[in-house]
Parts: sequence; C-alpha cells; structure tokens
Amino acid sequence: MKMAQFCIVFAALTLTVAEAGAQDIAAGEARYNETCVNCHGNTGKGMASFPPLVGRDADYIAGRLEQFRAKEMVGPNSALMFSWAGELNDEEIADLAAYISESFK
Repeated sequence: MKMAQFCIVFAALTLTVAEAGAQDIAAGEARYNETCVNCHGNTGKGMASFPPLVGRDADYIAGRLEQFRAKEMVGPNSALMFSWAGELNDEEIADLAAYISESFK
C-alpha cells in the first residue's frame, strides 16, 4: 500500500516538474526572441562582436546575466548588457538560461 502511494506521489511530482520546465523554456524562448535575438542571432551563434551562446550551460548563462544585472564588467560588451539584464528578475533569468542551454547545444 505504501509503495503504491509513493509511486502515485512520485509520478505526480515528476509530471509537475516536467510541465514547469516546459513553461520555463517557452517563457525563455519568448523573452529571447523579444530581446536577445537582435544581437545573439536566431541560432545563438552571435553576430559581429556579440558572443555566441551555443554550448553554454544554464548555470553559465544565469551567472552571466546576474553579473550583468549587478553591472559587473565581464567582457567588452558588458555595458551593453547592463540595461537588458537590469530589467530581468530571477525567474526570467532562469527561463532564459533554460531556453538557451536546451536550444543552442
């Protein structure tokens, strides 16, 4: 009996996490297409002096966005990112990081 209850609860939690992940990626995609695509391109390969995002994991992307939001200089285009990242909340950063890391491998 306890094993059956455990399995039901585990399955429900797994479905909830999967649905949340899909929503996060969809929200990240929408935000990326609204702003980031202008400099980093449709495929995340970057354009001109704007760096590629291809192959970056979610922790890296989130960390950089948090640094830009805090107005930390981490590269030649940092100042350009300050205003964009400054508008993002923690959830939006997580959404973008999930989308970028899953979409641009």
